[in-house]
Amino acid sequence: MNASIFKHIGTAVFILALSTTASAQRFRFLVPDGAVIQHAGSIGYFSGGIEYDLFKNKRGSLDLLFGILPESKGGAFTTVTTKFAYRPFEIKAAPWLVIHPINPGLFLCYTVDKDFDLIRDRDQYIKGYYYLSEALRTHVALSSEFKLNTAALVKGKTVKSVTIYYEINTNDMYLVNYFQNTKAMSLPDIFKAGIGIRASF
Repeated sequence: MNASIFKHIGTAVFILALSTTASAQRFRFLVPDGAVIQHAGSIGYFSGGIEYDLFKNKRGSLDLLFGILPESKGGAFTTVTTKFAYRPFEIKAAPWLVIHPINPGLFLCYTVDKDFDLIRDRDQYIKGYYYLSEALRTHVALSSEFKLNTAALVKGKTVKSVTIYYEINTNDMYLVNYFQNTKAMSLPDIFKAGIGIRASF
């Protein structure tokens, strides 16, 4: 009888181990492929978050970022950003260096602040005066990247690569303001820049 009990316990443990492994494999897509840190670029004075590779060729990426803007830099608030980028071209400059010269991107940035509303207050503004969200901005971006193959430079594969990038972007509100005031504004007025670094695991 004891042998029978141990047999059933062993079977239960085996089934539990299989289901745990299956669950881990099922939710493996939630594990990020890298980490990102960025300075400026319309999403906070400093921002950081995680990165997911997209597509089989890993030419696309999805970043989830949390940013902060200190009061000393223009106002104390935080941002939450979802950023997509695609890398259509690559230049293999060296065995340890790949350059992605022109990367189009799109991202949404939500400002977390009591003075910014997701949906405009219809009673606060006259009809047609302000029809965009105060808190949520849609951005278009272009970036350039320099990807260093750390495995080829340093022994150990904890970090597969380190990428330094530069990005310029503009958003829906800037574009609307520009086209409504082309005589008073120039294109450089509506673009912002940021610089960052990403590590791929």
